[in-house]
Amino acid sequence: MRRLRERIGDDATEHLSAREAAGGDAVAACNALGLFVGEGRLVIVDEVERWKAADVKEIVAYLAAPAPATVLALVAEELKSDSALAKAVAKAGQVLSYDVPKRKLPEWVAEQFARAGGKAESDACRALIDIVGDDLDELTSEVEKLVTWAGGETVALRDVELLAAGRAETAIFSLTDAWGRRDVGGALRAAEEIMERSHRPRSGELMRIIASLVSHVGRVRRCQKLAEEGVRPREAAPRLKMHPFAAEKAFAQAANFSAEELGDALVRLAELDANAKGGSRLPADLELERALVDITAR
Repeated sequence: MRRLRERIGDDATEHLSAREAAGGDAVAACNALGLFVGEGRLVIVDEVERWKAADVKEIVAYLAAPAPATVLALVAEELKSDSALAKAVAKAGQVLSYDVPKRKLPEWVAEQFARAGGKAESDACRALIDIVGDDLDELTSEVEKLVTWAGGETVALRDVELLAAGRAETAIFSLTDAWGRRDVGGALRAAEEIMERSHRPRSGELMRIIASLVSHVGRVRRCQKLAEEGVRPREAAPRLKMHPFAAEKAFAQAANFSAEELGDALVRLAELDANAKGGSRLPADLELERALVDITAR
């Protein structure tokens, strides 16, 4: 939309919203602007998913004989491809759909890095989704920030971990990734960074970390059992209610542990939970560090 407006110019653009403008209003705007022969004009109508059947009927009739010098851009947050409006636009012009399937988000993020004039490691693209979530606007904003910061260098996983801003609930991935790699130093560092960056009280964030670890180790254990049955990560993802790339990561982590180690890790985390809630005379932070060493080290 930005490129379209820049090409035609703001002076020749009329911007409407379906909240106030009916289909007939949009048609009138197109026909009025169409009187200026030879000059390119643009009519943008946002939120057209709000239009009723009568509004859509007005647009369908207009598209049979549109004003030749006018571009009509109908913008919807969500619109079914088999709707009357979508079919009419597809017949008379072009439908541009920017929906991104969740399983293709890492590829999409890599494309955004390239569009912004940068590049990023595949692990960095996946990590950005883990931190920010699947909101495309937020991902684009973070990509642009990282490209500017990198100054032509490749954005690495560590850069994303340190610089990306997203939902605190997803930041646990840096810890679970380090655990899955059996990187003791990385796990200790990640846990400390999570608590330092959290808006929660330190004690509350520590308990959240424990709960997240229990959940993650449990998922990895289930992935290990599925792998033994010959189930592939892509097949397991819907059964485990996980993104396909998250399932692939969990399967890879499962290969780094024996079944006995994963069982012991769950027992050790249960002990940590009890100790952090007053079952130990040691500080809860120290109990967490000791447990992380125990469940991560080979």
